[in-house]
Amino acid sequence: MILSTNLPKLIQFLQEDLAISASSMSVALKHVEHNPGPLPMILWQHGLVTIEQLDRIYDWMEGT
Repeated sequence: MILSTNLPKLIQFLQEDLAISASSMSVALKHVEHNPGPLPMILWQHGLVTIEQLDRIYDWMEGT
């Protein structure tokens, strides 16, 4: 699980490397506020990233 101190880096990766829009990030982050859970899974469950992108996110998280 990603620590809150790494959240800005994760968001930067999502927006710069995977081209996740600011509006998609906003939706996902609001969901996390109300129902805590792993951000990558929330993005995927809401159809905001593909399964391939989800794999890339988890690969990136393992490398940080």
